[in-house]
Amino acid sequence: MTKKLHLKTYGCQMNVYDSARMADVLAPLGYALTDVADEADLVILNTCHIREKAGEKVYSELGRLRPLKVQRRAEGGDLLLAVAGCVAQAEGAEVVRRAPHVDIVVGPQSYHQLPELIARATRAAAPGGPAPGRGIVATDFPVESKFDSLPQQSEPQDVSVFLAVQEGCDKFCTFCVVPYTRGAEYSRPAADILAEARRLVTLGAREITLLGQNVNAWHGAGGSGGEWGLGRLIRALAEVDGLRRIRYTTSHPRDMDDDLIAAHADVPQLMPFLHLPVQSGSDRLLARMNRRHTADDYRRIVDRLRATRPDIALSSDFIVGYPGESDADFAQTMDLIAATGFAQAFSFKYSPRPGTPAASEPVQVDEAVKAGRLAALQDLLRTQQDAFNRATVGRRVPVLFEKRGRHPGQLVGRTPWLQSVHVDGAERLIGCELAVDIEAAGTNSLAGRIVTGETTGLGAVAMGAAGMGAAA
Repeated sequence: MTKKLHLKTYGCQMNVYDSARMADVLAPLGYALTDVADEADLVILNTCHIREKAGEKVYSELGRLRPLKVQRRAEGGDLLLAVAGCVAQAEGAEVVRRAPHVDIVVGPQSYHQLPELIARATRAAAPGGPAPGRGIVATDFPVESKFDSLPQQSEPQDVSVFLAVQEGCDKFCTFCVVPYTRGAEYSRPAADILAEARRLVTLGAREITLLGQNVNAWHGAGGSGGEWGLGRLIRALAEVDGLRRIRYTTSHPRDMDDDLIAAHADVPQLMPFLHLPVQSGSDRLLARMNRRHTADDYRRIVDRLRATRPDIALSSDFIVGYPGESDADFAQTMDLIAATGFAQAFSFKYSPRPGTPAASEPVQVDEAVKAGRLAALQDLLRTQQDAFNRATVGRRVPVLFEKRGRHPGQLVGRTPWLQSVHVDGAERLIGCELAVDIEAAGTNSLAGRIVTGETTGLGAVAMGAAGMGAAA
């Protein structure tokens, strides 16, 4: 008998990938996905712990779900509530204390154990009566890799999909909880990654984004017994028949090696877009963050990337208001942004995460100062993103169409530079890469017209201007 599963995902692309794999794990148990929590027999909140508000949103959602659980049990049924992901890993039993109606708390390394955990929760209480949670907590780091226990994908895939190749982090940036919630760096073997990529393409994927907390730190056993780096893996993936586009995220400046940079010139399938977080333009703060690179190190990497691939577009992450950040530190960050030019970026006010070194720093920046700096930084970044998108107007670019748009007869796709593009077109074109004349640009998307009957070869349509890599 089919049961309903409602999965709500918070945070990063790795969580999106993990949620999809949770659905794969639970499909043999008869769970089918539903977008409506009220219909579900099992609700999983796959959580993020990077920022304080993300965690509080989870507890707020759990509060909204409690009456539904009470009602279901009063009617003689049951509703299982599970908290997964990084909040689960970081807070464990605290989740059960704050939300005692939760049945399962499972960390990101343990979700392959969900069938067993659900069986335990189901046995723990009979339907009817009050609605207490079972309070099962599974947050140990298992000896075996979860990837060895996950089922192979068998359902049709989206045009653009994620593929996790690396997980965990050994960098220990002072503001970040990832080493504590995702564990030490782990790289999957190349053979496993290539086999999964081939399956995904067979099931309909045309673009694969390689995922990792430090994806460019990936180093795995290669096909001939030696060790590969990410550049070599990308070259092997480019040989997968039917795979049109390759991307990777998130990268660390320390792991941008020569071979990976060269791959941006040598591999047509590798898209000219790179998310490379810098966090700050101040060497003083970068040292206190334990980033182990300087602002000039970052600039040199950008220069090498643009010399290798002149049309490459950059995205980054920025933290404002890190403990002890001065006006001079912030000005150096603004100078780096102005000199570099970003097509996209993510920026946040610093928020303390329990257990991280920065949380105990004595000099915390005033919230009003943080807000003012964030507004100024985002205004500059928005100006650069607008300029980057406007520079696309009047050009013919390749667009891979991923899905239907919100309006009848509309399609949505992406350029090689990760810009969203809206056009009028038939649904049968989803999965095709077509030449599009860009006619208009907004901050977050482009609009264009399909060049009738013209499909693009990989790399056949380029921006043409070396300056496209930097915002005006």
